[in-house]
Amino acid sequence: MTSTVKLRELAEQFGIATTYVGWDQQDHYASDDTLRRVLVSLGVPAGTEAEIDAALLDVPNRPWRRMLPPVLVVVQGEEHTFPVHVAHGDPVQVQVRTEDGDVVEVAQQDVWVDPREVDGRLVGRATFAVPDLPLGWHTLHARSNDTEAEATLVVTPARLATADRLLERRRRGLATQLYSVRSKRSWGVGDFADLADLAAITASVHGGDFVLVNPVHAGEPEPPLEPSPYLPSSRRFVHPIYLRVENIREAAFLPRKHRKTLEAYTGKFAKSNRKDKRIDRDTAYRAKLEVLGHVFRVPRSPARQAQFDAFRAAGGDALADFALWCALSEKFGERSTRWQTLAATPDEPYVTRQRTKLAERIEFHCWLQWLCDEQLAEAQATARAAGMDIGIVHDLAVGVRPDGADAWTLGDALIRDMTVGAPPDDFNRQGQDWTQPPWHPVRLAELGYRPYRDVVRTALRHAGGLRVDHILGLFRTWWIPEGCTPDQGTYVKYDHEALIGILALEAHRAGAVLIGEDLGVFESWVQEYLSRRGIAGTSILWFERDGDDPRPPESYRRLCLTSVTTHDLPPTAGFLAGEHITLRSELGLLERDLETEAADAAAERDAVLAVLRERGLLEADADEQRTVEALHRFVAASPSALIGVSLADAVGERRSQNQPGTSDEYPNWRIPLADKNGRTVLLEDLPGNERFAALLDAAAPEPSADKA
Repeated sequence: MTSTVKLRELAEQFGIATTYVGWDQQDHYASDDTLRRVLVSLGVPAGTEAEIDAALLDVPNRPWRRMLPPVLVVVQGEEHTFPVHVAHGDPVQVQVRTEDGDVVEVAQQDVWVDPREVDGRLVGRATFAVPDLPLGWHTLHARSNDTEAEATLVVTPARLATADRLLERRRRGLATQLYSVRSKRSWGVGDFADLADLAAITASVHGGDFVLVNPVHAGEPEPPLEPSPYLPSSRRFVHPIYLRVENIREAAFLPRKHRKTLEAYTGKFAKSNRKDKRIDRDTAYRAKLEVLGHVFRVPRSPARQAQFDAFRAAGGDALADFALWCALSEKFGERSTRWQTLAATPDEPYVTRQRTKLAERIEFHCWLQWLCDEQLAEAQATARAAGMDIGIVHDLAVGVRPDGADAWTLGDALIRDMTVGAPPDDFNRQGQDWTQPPWHPVRLAELGYRPYRDVVRTALRHAGGLRVDHILGLFRTWWIPEGCTPDQGTYVKYDHEALIGILALEAHRAGAVLIGEDLGVFESWVQEYLSRRGIAGTSILWFERDGDDPRPPESYRRLCLTSVTTHDLPPTAGFLAGEHITLRSELGLLERDLETEAADAAAERDAVLAVLRERGLLEADADEQRTVEALHRFVAASPSALIGVSLADAVGERRSQNQPGTSDEYPNWRIPLADKNGRTVLLEDLPGNERFAALLDAAAPEPSADKA
């Protein structure tokens, strides 16, 4: 074999795609350089032909070096076996310790496998069957003479039961960017109290069942802040910028001078809440941090102190390390070289000393997380009390920034010299680089998937549902070597049975529904698999096509969240006017000339509107508002279990929240909620907003669709 053929064979052995079918239905091939670099990042030497040959020969030996597999993730009710490796001829006993503390003996199967010589010793393989176990996180324990080993055993549901509850009746709700939704009491940025009020309005006035919000993951501990909620510092913790300061119990007991500071900021932001150009996170967060610092020093009651202590204890090392990272970030600044020289990992001697010196700041950042937890719980409780069947649906971002808290605390669970993104597609012809390090698939398994579990648990802690952004990344992720362009990447496979199973298990325990954002380039079987496991898909009207024609809504999926638009497109009024084409032209993002792109976009739009007219949903002289309502009636005719309405559409906003392929060229994630004339819309304006009410009514599922 040639070296290229061997390299590609080695790459396939480690789940690295050497070819894939792109959005254009053509085969695309990964370069040899990309394959080598991905292999090396996984710890597989592949720089020379000799290294490739040696690695290929060693592939079969790898599992035989471990007594137990690094982790077992199984489906309850299905038969599963696993290998145990010991010195050939030696006895072995295996037990399971359940998470409840019970001990279950594991039976060996009568399966003969020839022993194998590995590293100069003869190794035997025994086969064991996973016993019937309850759902949950258990521990395998194996003993052979004086040798012992343990591994995590996760039993997951075959299907998430909340999916069947979704299919019993159809529901509608709002989708919004929380930071953009302000009230008279906001401090320039929408907060958790605003979220509770929005849920109450949507449920009690309009009968909505959910509010889907952007990720509220933790960002930087102090300004300047990254504006994108999809590029967090940590997905295991929450951003304190969303705290409503006045709702903290201890704020009522501030000393007079600090109370005046709070009241001064309240008055200042009452005026800035009406500003309609950009969200100013940095100013808002500086003010909140100043007042939060004063509130932190107010003595807590014995009961409150006990609750805080219990929260810290439950958070364990993960919370302590996150708070330590926040304190060090305040001490070092954003780009200090001291991260590399003194604090490369949480285990450095310097870092150990700082745990004592920075104890008060560490406690402060733990306290902020406790407050976030309280206010998130209150938002979900308010949503349910107002009549929402689901409540708050949180959003799980794809990954984290490479210099943030998770990247520092999780160490080699993440790959540092790769970023994740997406290959070129019809919407982004250059592909996308999301500048986030991917999970290391092998190391993640060796860690028993605990870091991934913690991410999912945080997102579900006070949620009625969870949207998983780019859920296709749990099957395969587009890796881009450092310094390369997005089109120079390739796919790396993950154990989707494990990742989806753990996601379903944690959602089962939270009683939450799951929604996978399954748009883009994917293999044909993926959507069916997700549906079988009880995870709803995502449909966007403009992307639903049969060849060149719009897909009739009756053919949409049932277990699905269906909407007219998404945050990566302009609100529908702007989309109908072709403003996304004009904007992409101004930003230099078009592959073809403006006239051609605009003509194609107009043809796609007009094809949809023609179908609406054929169905009697749209009059020939309908204005913008009536057209937007007709589009929502169209998707409401689908059998989809969930119908989503963008709050931006409901008030007539035209500006995009995000323009993919840009950062500072466009004010992504900084657009406050406004109406069609650019006037700010506050929460207090919504109950009497006729356009808001009319669009939610238009999106009400048709009774006949429930029977589809």
